[in-house]
Amino acid sequence: MTGRNQTIVSEFLLLGLPIESEHQNLFYALFLTMYVTTVLGNLLIIVLICLDPHLHTPMYLFLSNLSFSDLCFSSVTMPKLLQDMQSQDLSIPYAGCLTQMYFFLFFGDLESFLLVAMACDRYVAICFPLHYTTIMSPRLCLFLVVLPWILTTFHAMLHTLLMARLHFCADNEIAHFFCDMSALLKLSCSDTRVNELVIFITGGLILVIPFLLIITSYTRIVSSILKFPSVRGIRKAFSTCGSHLTVVSLFYGTIIGLYLCPSANNSTVKETVMAMMYTVVTPMLNPFIYSLRNRDMKGALGRVFWKKKTPFSL
Repeated sequence: MTGRNQTIVSEFLLLGLPIESEHQNLFYALFLTMYVTTVLGNLLIIVLICLDPHLHTPMYLFLSNLSFSDLCFSSVTMPKLLQDMQSQDLSIPYAGCLTQMYFFLFFGDLESFLLVAMACDRYVAICFPLHYTTIMSPRLCLFLVVLPWILTTFHAMLHTLLMARLHFCADNEIAHFFCDMSALLKLSCSDTRVNELVIFITGGLILVIPFLLIITSYTRIVSSILKFPSVRGIRKAFSTCGSHLTVVSLFYGTIIGLYLCPSANNSTVKETVMAMMYTVVTPMLNPFIYSLRNRDMKGALGRVFWKKKTPFSL
């Protein structure tokens, strides 16, 4: 703690995005549109899955949880970002910063686990279609949904408590648009080796292992298809798994590039842009990916709105 002012920090300043003042209103409108699209799109998926009995299947149970996670994940950072872009007050209280960090980790981890559950569901559906309903029983589906919520609760709480024990001195400017864990560690005037060790260990458990499980699932799917190749089988597999693979690539590609494969040449601007990809862009694109490329979702949309238009039809 030598060489730093010992004044205890009670709030942080989120410096936000490196945007020129003349472009501020343009980017504000862009981000507001993206956030509203994210909220409405994911809410639509949740409502359709709840209202349409045809979508009461394991895959759509996981998808509804993923949509809820995306909605909350984006809501953790976007409202504060939009507020800061229209206000001169960039401060966030110490407790508010830790709270934001907790929910950011919670919903980010939850999405990672839910993507694994969806990959397992696709693996069983394609490789063991005759035993699908037996394997993906209601009990197993409930377990695959509840377990991620429990694990992410403890993981996010662990990092939050470890961060709360650190001291922050005079330097309170966070060069980011949210309370990123790595940015907070750089500001601390305490020994952060324990935090960094826990991040390294849990990062492998929360990101690398789920990613490897997803890759393994799709490797087995491809090998299963190649054993009995047919145009119909390949088309069905790609229509079933294509949307999920797109989401996996967007989510894990940016996170692995940013956190697990860091570069000394990574500038603050580059890191902020990459963070925008998985915190803002990916949650916004998920509803389009799963609805526009999914016949079941299109059918549910038609059935739900048709019922609304003809409430007295027999």
